[in-house]
Amino acid sequence: MYDRKIITKLIEWKDSPYRKPLVLRGARQVGKTTLIDQFASFFDQYIYLNLEVDEDKVIFQNRSSIEEIVDALFFMKDKKKNDGSTLIFIDEIQELPEAIGTLRYFYEKFPDYHVVAAGSLLEAVFNSKVQFPVGRVDYLVLHPFSFEEFLLACGEKQVLEQFYHIPVAPFAHERLMKFFHTYTLIGGMPEAVKRYVEKQDLVSLKPVYETLLLSYLDDVEKYARNHTQIQVIRHAIPACFREAGSRIKFHGFGSSVYGSREMGEALRTLQKARLINLVYPTVQTRLPFMPDFKKSPRLHVVDTGLFNYFAGIQKDVFNSGDLTDVFYGRVIEHVVGQELTAINDDLLRNLLFWVREKEGASSELDYLMVRDGKGYPVEVKSGKSGKLRSLHQYVDSSKSSLAIRLYAGSLSVEKLKTLTGTPFTLLNIPYYLAGNLAGYIDHFATQ
Repeated sequence: MYDRKIITKLIEWKDSPYRKPLVLRGARQVGKTTLIDQFASFFDQYIYLNLEVDEDKVIFQNRSSIEEIVDALFFMKDKKKNDGSTLIFIDEIQELPEAIGTLRYFYEKFPDYHVVAAGSLLEAVFNSKVQFPVGRVDYLVLHPFSFEEFLLACGEKQVLEQFYHIPVAPFAHERLMKFFHTYTLIGGMPEAVKRYVEKQDLVSLKPVYETLLLSYLDDVEKYARNHTQIQVIRHAIPACFREAGSRIKFHGFGSSVYGSREMGEALRTLQKARLINLVYPTVQTRLPFMPDFKKSPRLHVVDTGLFNYFAGIQKDVFNSGDLTDVFYGRVIEHVVGQELTAINDDLLRNLLFWVREKEGASSELDYLMVRDGKGYPVEVKSGKSGKLRSLHQYVDSSKSSLAIRLYAGSLSVEKLKTLTGTPFTLLNIPYYLAGNLAGYIDHFATQ
């Protein structure tokens, strides 16, 4: 087992006097079950239920009250009530809708029990006929391993110390770059990280990626509504992993014959399952930023390692000294998005990018980051600072005093003016620090 940062939040939830049953969200195979098994060490006793198993499912069936369910639960699992702190983990809860409804009664009648629910397809039952107990559950999201967690898994404590240190020391640059390129190549899916740490062999990861894709395809029938949608989603999944990092249109996506409505529904279903993320642009330069759903979204997938494998660009990533040069910049933009997603604590706030679409004068800025009530433009790009045209245009419109450029170079700070004379500070940050970007903004915004 490898340490995950979210354990800290789980402990905070455990100790909170306002604790409610916890719904742990996340895509298939990101390590939810392993995480809770690890978390169980903080309790006196642990009850694990897998609702794909009939003998566990029957505990919730044909019971007239939550009291009867709890009695059956402790009896069937040979556990004692009131025997110290108890963690109850209901895995694959989407397999039994009535079990989802019991969460509110655990909250109301048995608040002393620590109840966690999770499922690889849990997202697919959101917004369906299944009623989640609104206001009576807490939520957390588990993502693939971040770069920080990858370094932890590799046992690179000294490298991790330099990752945390603000500002990063120049002597650490090359080693951090090396590890970040490796992380970008293999991605953060737990099985891929585990296999790499154990074998240090990139070739051995091929069956891991193949198995992951097959498992996603096998799940399609569980969350598709009809045969037509099954076919559309089966086409969409591999296409998504090839098209990641690009702006897409639903009509004919992945060289298909499917229309906007069919493909849009399929992609939104995959987004609920957290296999993909449709990132919409904003045209605004001042808070609150609102996504413009009429414009084409940028497609992100659950993990950059899967993107590299199925797009056939692993060798390009492996041989690169500057990831901004690989695959039209899509790989580095995607992994930066994966890092920014991992550090986002606001479950209601998705990634955003900025566009200004005028005939003959379109601009696109890679990301907008909100920190302490301020918006900061983030560009992922190599080259001279004077050539960051979209960033300059955003600064002109927003009057933002601090802008960020993520690139392969060393940390530096420049006092600049846009082409129209607007002064601003450009913070040039090595792209391996994307996962610590909030700390750098806090540090330099006050200077």
